[in-house]
Amino acid sequence: MPDVTPIPLAQLTTLRTGGVPQRMIDAHTADELVAVLREVWSEGDPVLVLGGGSNLFVGDDPFDGTVVRVLTTGIERMPSPRPGHVRLRVQAGHGWDDLVAFAVEEGLAGIEAMSGIPGTVGAAPVQNVGAYGQEIVQTLVEVELIDESDGEVSTVGADDLGLGFRTSVFKHHYGSVPARAAVILSVTLELEEVGHAERAIPGAQLRSALGLGEHDAVSVAWIRDHVLATRARKGMVLDDADPDTYSAGSFFQNAIVSPGFARTLPAECPRWPMTPELDPVVVIPLESFDGYVPPREIRESDVKVSAAWLIEHAGIGKGFRLSRSSRAGLSTKHALALTNRGGATAAELAQLARFIQGRVQSEFGLILQPEPVLVGVDL
Repeated sequence: MPDVTPIPLAQLTTLRTGGVPQRMIDAHTADELVAVLREVWSEGDPVLVLGGGSNLFVGDDPFDGTVVRVLTTGIERMPSPRPGHVRLRVQAGHGWDDLVAFAVEEGLAGIEAMSGIPGTVGAAPVQNVGAYGQEIVQTLVEVELIDESDGEVSTVGADDLGLGFRTSVFKHHYGSVPARAAVILSVTLELEEVGHAERAIPGAQLRSALGLGEHDAVSVAWIRDHVLATRARKGMVLDDADPDTYSAGSFFQNAIVSPGFARTLPAECPRWPMTPELDPVVVIPLESFDGYVPPREIRESDVKVSAAWLIEHAGIGKGFRLSRSSRAGLSTKHALALTNRGGATAAELAQLARFIQGRVQSEFGLILQPEPVLVGVDL
């Protein structure tokens, strides 16, 4: 497969940073993608697999390696063993929001609240994307992938992907390597066939975000329209005319902390308990059972706290810049989004990110962790 003329990564990432790679190859089919990856991995040079570029923070220096662009597209509709459901197998390079639009047009429910999220379908399981109470873990059946270690292609069920809050076995967490070095080739989701009629919406978080009561009935199309409008008000829908959208989305993760640490934070700091863990099943031999079943101990749950609240209450408000001349700043609509106001270097954005981390740590004793994958840049 021939190389293409390398394009500056600043033109291919939503944060608009990154130099020109040494080499670039486009893969338009799954077979091409497999062949290219096997080739470049065998050469041993650095490889960056690029989808929509919406979850990357790339440094200013040229990338000394090969960029493989995943441009595969396609949706295959398949039967589901569950009555009233359908499965969609989607190629990794397909736009995520294009998939959501397709599902809504088909009257399929399960991902409509994730409308407007940028990037590709193959990237969605990597950080278990989610919004307004929906996460891909709720509908994901399996992924087809190719492992870097041996170049083998396999199908892996969702239960084996380590999916958690914005994480998976594939995620490059800051300062660590992924548990499984692999590239997703396709994703299979199972969605509910609900049609276009109005219905009561399960999920208190989604109802709250949309201002719906418990018994209010709306269609999946209504949810998509209102989610898109809500995200647009926050500058979270890509728009070339709006510098607030020149970002990688939420730059810092909402922190997961222990219950004890959460109690040290101000009471007004928004927080959400994570799912409590139950003790393992207790087995009591029948011959020793005396009628008493000991109660299961529910351990106190870890707590998710709002990074946006911590930033703003550390004295860093929406639109903040380190200086008037700085081309890097917080979104004027969303305190979690670091934005490129036009021509900002990765160094400028990193300086701003480090400043925010330092202020939050000084004020609350917590180091916020970046959500995007960092390539050639350190915080």
